[in-house]
Amino acid sequence: MKKTIALYPGSFDPITFGHLDILERASRLFDQVIVTVAVNNRKNAVFSGEERVELIRDCIKKESWAKDIQVDQFTGLLVDHAKMVNANTLIRGVRQISDFEYEFRMALTNKRLAPEVDTVFLMPDEHFTFISASIVKEVAHWGGDLSSFVPGIVAEALKEKMKDIE
Repeated sequence: MKKTIALYPGSFDPITFGHLDILERASRLFDQVIVTVAVNNRKNAVFSGEERVELIRDCIKKESWAKDIQVDQFTGLLVDHAKMVNANTLIRGVRQISDFEYEFRMALTNKRLAPEVDTVFLMPDEHFTFISASIVKEVAHWGGDLSSFVPGIVAEALKEKMKDIE
């Protein structure tokens, strides 16, 4: 039987409860999930790629559903990374219609570049559909309560980063 390996790519700057919800559900659908932190030097990330990888690992290390989850990072075309790790599926989170329009175009592009790799769209639990990393960073910038957006370890790391930025 063929092992199903899925990539769950994103910037995860920072990882949110919405991301973790999708990751947990993906862990039930696939034999292995590789959370893939996209490192894009054209974006101004708060956390380095290595910091994001470590935060994700810290957030999932005690979860029973995380036993077949790896976390890595990449730069370049996502489908090239998928081929490199033998992934046959890309997982994309879709919170609202505007997300779907962008993700649909990306899925078609990826399909053109790598016909053997499929894209699966997952929606987060309704409680997390409004959460985005940019909203989390804005709340953190102004010193707001992050407890309903991100795990405590991420909130603490964000608070430390905000001190350095100001």
